[in-house]
Amino acid sequence: MTDATTLLAKLVSFDTTSSESNLALIEFVEHYLADYGVASERVMSPCGTKANLIARVGPDAPGGVMLSGHTDVVPVAGQPWSSDPFTLRDGGDGRLYGRGTCDMKGFIACALAMVPTWVNAPLKQPIYFGFSYDEEIGCVGAPSLIKRFYEHYSTTAHVIVGEPTSMQPVVAQKGATNLRTTVIGQEAHSSQVNQGTSAIHVAARLVTFIEDTMAALVEEGRVDEAFNVPHTSLHVGKIKGGTAINIMARECQFEWEIRHLPTDTFDEIYARFDAYCAQLSAELQAKGKHVEITTEPLNVTVPGLADRENEQVLRLAKDHLPHACCNHAVAYATEAGQFQGQGLQTIILGPGSIAQAHQPDEYIETAQLHECTAFMQRLGQALETPHLG
Repeated sequence: MTDATTLLAKLVSFDTTSSESNLALIEFVEHYLADYGVASERVMSPCGTKANLIARVGPDAPGGVMLSGHTDVVPVAGQPWSSDPFTLRDGGDGRLYGRGTCDMKGFIACALAMVPTWVNAPLKQPIYFGFSYDEEIGCVGAPSLIKRFYEHYSTTAHVIVGEPTSMQPVVAQKGATNLRTTVIGQEAHSSQVNQGTSAIHVAARLVTFIEDTMAALVEEGRVDEAFNVPHTSLHVGKIKGGTAINIMARECQFEWEIRHLPTDTFDEIYARFDAYCAQLSAELQAKGKHVEITTEPLNVTVPGLADRENEQVLRLAKDHLPHACCNHAVAYATEAGQFQGQGLQTIILGPGSIAQAHQPDEYIETAQLHECTAFMQRLGQALETPHLG
C-alpha cells in the first residue's frame, strides 16, 4: 500500500501548470488504479493535450460519493521558492512543501492512498474519482467531466470537491467571471483635445463605474454575512493603453472580474455595466466623439455554490469528521457550483489551507493529510451500507 505522502511526492513531481499538459500525471494515475484492478476513463480536452479522468471503486450501484479534484497548478515563475517547487520537500516542521501540495494534490493523494483498502472493502455504494484539468484558469475542464459522469456513471452520487478548507465543510462559494474590455477612441495631439477621444479617459469612467456598481449592490442590501467579503465584488486587475503622453490614446484595455454571491447572477451584474457602456457611447457620439467599447469573457462563467439541497452530503461529511463545526462560505471559485448545477449534492472539503495556495513555498501540514486520510477511511466504512449515513 502506498501512503499519501509518497503519492503526493509523485503527483507534485509532474509540472501540471495550466499552460502545460497534464497527461503524464493522468497516465500515472491510470496505471496506479489499474494495478488494483480499477478501470478509468479519459475525457479529453478539445486540443487533445489534456484530460479529465473518471474512475469507480466499488459496485455499479446508485448513490455513493464522487471525490473531485483538479490536477493543474498555478505557475511558479517569478516566485522566490526555497527549493525546487516540483520536488516534495519535508521541512522537518510538520509541513510538506511543493507546488500543488495543498491546492490540491494533497486531496488527490489521500484519495488514491485509500484505493487498496477500498477495492477489498465490502462497499455497497461506489466511490468515484473525478480528476479535472484547467481549473486554475476558469474551471475549463470540469463541464465535460461532469457531463460524462452524469450521463454515463451516476445521477445520484454526492460530490466532495477537495479544495483546501482545513477539513471543514464549505457549503457556499462565489461565482466568478473574468473579462477584458477594450476601448477604441480617436487619436489627436494632446493640445487639441476637442479633435479626438481619449480611450484612456473613457476607460477610466468605466473603471469608476465598476467600483461604483459594487458600492451600489451593498447599498441595496445585497449582502450575505456568511462570506468574509459579504457582497458581490467587482475588481479591475490590469489596465494598459496609450502610446505617448502628448497623444490622445486611441486604445485602452483593462481586465476585470465579477465574483458574485450565489444569490446574484453574472448576467444581472454585467447588464448594469453593459447598459452604462451603451449610455456613455451615446453621450460621446452625440458630442461628435468617436468611441467603440467591446467586452469579451476570458473564461466560462464559474457558477457559485449555493447552500441548498446538500443535506445528505453535508451530514455524511460531518458524521465522519472529528471536529466539524459551522458551515463555511468562501470567496474563491471552485468546480463545486458546476456539479451543483448538474443537480448533484455538493460540498467543498479538503486538507490544507487556502492561505498557502498559490504562494511560493506552498505547503500542506502532514497533520492535515492524516486527518483527510482518516476521514476517507470512515467515509468508506459508511459506504459499506446500502444507504448514505
